[in-house]
Amino acid sequence: MMDQTRLAQAFRERHRSGGLILPNCWDAASARIFQAAGFDAVATTSAGVAWSRGVRDGEGLGREDMMREVAAIARATTLPFNADVEAGYGPSQADAAETARATWAAGAVGLNFEDVDYAAPRVLMTIPDQQARIAAIRAATPEVVINARTDVFLLGLGDSEAERIDMAVERGRAWLAAGADVVFLPGAIDPVVVARLAQGIGGPISLIAGPDAPPASILFAAGACRISTGPYPMLAVLERLKTLADGLAKDWKVMSPAGDGLASIGAVFG
Repeated sequence: MMDQTRLAQAFRERHRSGGLILPNCWDAASARIFQAAGFDAVATTSAGVAWSRGVRDGEGLGREDMMREVAAIARATTLPFNADVEAGYGPSQADAAETARATWAAGAVGLNFEDVDYAAPRVLMTIPDQQARIAAIRAATPEVVINARTDVFLLGLGDSEAERIDMAVERGRAWLAAGADVVFLPGAIDPVVVARLAQGIGGPISLIAGPDAPPASILFAAGACRISTGPYPMLAVLERLKTLADGLAKDWKVMSPAGDGLASIGAVFG
């Protein structure tokens, strides 16, 4: 427990120092590869974990199944580890608290927590309800680093960019007031918008940077403290696997190892 507490403290401090690039893994192997590459921390992508189990993203896996995957990844890495627990696997404060306790027990020191209402597509939880759920997480797991997400930009809510910024700022400030450590704003990658969000929220903000995002240095300069990769590394691997599979279907020789690939991967796993 002391080791986990120490990792949580280090993870929280890493957000305060800024410039955190956080790769998103989907299983123990990808976590180990990211650790071997020298990252400071690692996180799950709920989409990647779900897809690896053959189900949809968006709580296609229930709490028990997701926690089994989180625990397996936590055992595979010695880095601070953040788990994407989606919207908490239930709408109530009790659901959120139970998910937070299970996440900490599985070995994660941080969690992502969404404000989407899965019972109503393209609808977000009300601010008071989400504040209460974040407060329940904080009470249940005082040491966990809460990366509280709002999907205002991801869902394209509001009639204008200015309205989306105002909505996200209001929610972000509310999440911090309820006990969150960081406000997560997927879908926001324009540096001008990011700067306005950072200034308006007045606390740490995190982003996802996909292939269309500007360089991380620009987003950090705009005010982000943390940038994660989301499902994009897994999608890149799956794209390579499909190419391999298509070639294999035509000629088994495509499976011949190139260079020292097998040796270098083998070294990661001992």
